[in-house]
Amino acid sequence: MDRFFAPGPNHLFVPGPVNIPDHVIRAMNRNNEDYRAPPIPALTKDLLEDVKKIFKTTTGTPFLIPTTGTGAWESALTNTLSPGDRIVSFLIGQFSLLWIDQQKRLRFNVDVVESEWGQGANLEILAEKIAADRAHTIKAVCIVHNETATGVTNNLAAVRRILDEYRHPALYLVDGVSSICALDFRMDEWGVDVALTGSQKALSLPTGMGIVCASPKALEASKSAQSVRFFFDWNDYLKFYKLGTFWPYTPSVQLLHGMRAALDIIFEEGLDHVIERHSRLGKATRLAVEAWGLKNCTQREEWFSDTVTAVVVPPYIDSTEIVKRAWKRYNLSLGLGLNKVAGKVFRIGHLGHLNDLQLLGCLAGVEMVLKDVGYPVKMGSGVAAASSYLQNTIPLIPSRI
Repeated sequence: MDRFFAPGPNHLFVPGPVNIPDHVIRAMNRNNEDYRAPPIPALTKDLLEDVKKIFKTTTGTPFLIPTTGTGAWESALTNTLSPGDRIVSFLIGQFSLLWIDQQKRLRFNVDVVESEWGQGANLEILAEKIAADRAHTIKAVCIVHNETATGVTNNLAAVRRILDEYRHPALYLVDGVSSICALDFRMDEWGVDVALTGSQKALSLPTGMGIVCASPKALEASKSAQSVRFFFDWNDYLKFYKLGTFWPYTPSVQLLHGMRAALDIIFEEGLDHVIERHSRLGKATRLAVEAWGLKNCTQREEWFSDTVTAVVVPPYIDSTEIVKRAWKRYNLSLGLGLNKVAGKVFRIGHLGHLNDLQLLGCLAGVEMVLKDVGYPVKMGSGVAAASSYLQNTIPLIPSRI
């Protein structure tokens, strides 16, 4: 944005990367440090303990890997599985599609369960496959918790109930890139074996850190997994954990300090309150979409995402033009439609360090863009619907009571 002058800040409402709090930016504004000197291992040790809180685990082992969510995917797979292993994976949108592509390239035997884009994972088919697999040939079930391409959130507890009902030992691997620290996520309670997220999503940090958390069962599986791995090998981390130095290679010191600040902000608000805030923002956005007379790409309420809303446009409008117009005229960044929904939807991200009035500004901008591209929106309708709901649901700021 600095290359193209526009007054005021860019209004960033994509589902990641998200806005970075000023406090986090200031925490990262520092010189390089010797990561082998005592302060960095001490900082890392505290971070590893606190990261467990956002996964809601007491038994998991976290890994802070200099990578993106894609690298975190690879870490989860290669540390727990061997080439040729049968895994069940759900295809419900662009990011689940990409994870499945990675799974195939890593030479796993991928049993794909596909749903129409806008629907959640078909758990009835999963139950049938698990029930039929008496020989336990399925080694893992892989699922994207929150599919940002379509704004669909899957029911992770239901997956665990299916595995438990048939006493199936398959590993349970979850992509929580756009959900962890924003949506309800309970690693221990739901028996998730590997969960992962990325720094640029709900943590509201720059891109560059993949955060993976492994259960004791997953760590045990890593001892016999035959997939080739080097950079993402958990064993290298575990060795340095025991040594007390924590890093098998050079970390970004700036990101570590940023993570400390980001976690402090989240814990000060309270993780449960963070989740409630995202729920409120998601509901307000959906009310605005309804008031505009448009449809949500997500087909059933049970799948509605509280971190992103994919809005379906009429056939005579190209949603790509909405995104371009928003950026060119209003300095508003919205999410494009991807792959099967390209040109058919635009996405409003309501994720990370974001408050209610910021969202209302975004919704006002969307209304102007819709008018610009020829959609007969009633100006103020979405903002009115959202603000009426928010005015009755926004709590007092605890520190100011």
